[in-house]
Amino acid sequence: MFVVIALILLCAGASFVQRVCGFGFGVFIMTMLPYLCPSYNEATTLSGILSACQSLYVLFVLWRLVSLRRILLIMCSCIVFSYLAIQYVAVASDSFLQVLLGIMLILLSLFFLFISPKIQVRPTKTLQVSMGALSGVMGGLFGMHGPPAVIYFLATEKDKNTYMAICQAYFFLTNVVMTIFRAQKGFVTPFVGWSCLYACVGIVIGSYFGRKVFDKIPAEKLRKIIYIYMIFSGIVAICA
Repeated sequence: MFVVIALILLCAGASFVQRVCGFGFGVFIMTMLPYLCPSYNEATTLSGILSACQSLYVLFVLWRLVSLRRILLIMCSCIVFSYLAIQYVAVASDSFLQVLLGIMLILLSLFFLFISPKIQVRPTKTLQVSMGALSGVMGGLFGMHGPPAVIYFLATEKDKNTYMAICQAYFFLTNVVMTIFRAQKGFVTPFVGWSCLYACVGIVIGSYFGRKVFDKIPAEKLRKIIYIYMIFSGIVAICA
């Protein structure tokens, strides 16, 4: 029962963050999910499935703003590199991946806190391929492939509703493909299946309240709170 309640609350928090900021579901949920799952591989699999469900929930409203042509190249790059990363995860030890996750959480939070606001990028094909590759590696290894893609989408989408729609379409499609890759490795277990059913309650709750504050709360303030939380979680993951 504790695991069920924790999954619902964690998923609600991750969905809220994603609905307000456009990304962050995997980053938020993976700070605690590995401690609730029997294995690290099941945690990344569950994170990907739930993230896809959350993105699909948002797309029911915003799907008319999606242009697949604008995400095709970055998505293909992500898929190729996520496949390679998932092959590595299948043979790596959970303890090593846990430490690697902690390091990545700290580096990501420091990057977005101090470096990202100063970066100006141009939406080139080279940037699409490189951000897609990094997104795929992070998605395959850690179940959180949003940050690199967001760097690109923030540079190309000026309207915030279009930005939200493009992000969710990208996350939905790439998570579906990565789930297929993980299923081939045997990561989709009965625990992952029943956990999805319970956690979907959290998706609805978090997405509902996230939509309510989307136009009201300064997203930058929320992001800073999340980044500080990520640093703390990364330190815990390394020391655990």
